[in-house]
Amino acid sequence: MKAVIIDDEKRTRELIAKLIESFDLGIETFPVGENVVSGLKAIQEIKPDIVFLDIQMPDGTGFDMLKMIPQKNFEVIFITAHEEFAIKAIKFSALDYILKPIDPEELKKSIEKAIESIDHKREESQYDALQQNIQPSQKRRLVLKTQESVHVIDLDKIIRCEADRNYTSFYLVDHKKILVSKTLKDYETLLTGHNFLRVQQSHLVNLDFVDRYDKANGGTVIMKDGSEVPISPAKRDIFFRILENL
Repeated sequence: MKAVIIDDEKRTRELIAKLIESFDLGIETFPVGENVVSGLKAIQEIKPDIVFLDIQMPDGTGFDMLKMIPQKNFEVIFITAHEEFAIKAIKFSALDYILKPIDPEELKKSIEKAIESIDHKREESQYDALQQNIQPSQKRRLVLKTQESVHVIDLDKIIRCEADRNYTSFYLVDHKKILVSKTLKDYETLLTGHNFLRVQQSHLVNLDFVDRYDKANGGTVIMKDGSEVPISPAKRDIFFRILENL
């Protein structure tokens, strides 16, 4: 396998290459891309299996560069500093990243995940979602990956999410249910700030789809699709406070 490393900092490129070689995973490294132009050239010539891609570069962004590649026959691992908006866009799109300064263990985990995914063609829809998610004026789209499919979902199509141990079920407006192998906590972190509220340990609801609150049985949120979601006493005050401001 071959990995191209694209970053405007030479020491970062060399550090990543050195760490990859120390992992002994059978990956040949090419720390040769210092910007968008040289990065594109390296990808075209080397035809890598994995691309480590810096987000901020002198002549553009890693996102710009991806738009220029019609056939992305490689796994992408973004390299970024603590850029919260960019990181959220990457997470919404179910793509991977590592933070600067580089943590060897995190790097190794990302590479192992990339190796597992190499034989499964990355859906172009994920990159389309990414391009939308990095635009502040655009509505966010959430990529949900199951064993069979990759789903790209508008947030306003999600009625609620329900935990099932280390899995999460998404209930959508078209009566579709999608089960993904991530915890509800992962999605609570992503969807907070987008009108979603975790009303109980196992339930995260889209407040736009709340129909009413039923006082019976200790308090229940009735959703517009008729589903009933229990609400914990600890969340009741914040639930009503948010509803008043909608």
